[in-house]
Amino acid sequence: MSTPIEEFNDYRERMNELILSKNNLVMKRLWNLDTNTYEDGALDRKTKEMLGLVASMVLRCDDCIKYHLGKCAELGIDTSQMYEIFAVANIVGGTIVIPHTRRAAEYWEALQESRS
Repeated sequence: MSTPIEEFNDYRERMNELILSKNNLVMKRLWNLDTNTYEDGALDRKTKEMLGLVASMVLRCDDCIKYHLGKCAELGIDTSQMYEIFAVANIVGGTIVIPHTRRAAEYWEALQESRS
């Protein structure tokens, strides 16, 4: 049986491959721009992923939230830092973000369990 993390990553990878296989130039450029945006620059990748997570929470995109949570875990963000990120997202986005914070906390816990 697969975990929620494996299910999300497998689905995301499968659908990205399908979409990019259609050879649409705009979609390919969009994916490339997204990838390049999160590379080190004046801001490091870790900071950019935290910003991406806050924006995703405020915009209430659960898929984006899961993606950025995974990247944050890969980059070594710890649980106390994550809950400060959650706090910023809730202050910026208001109480409408709370349900997304619940799902984010659940996914974060799964990520932490998968790393131990």
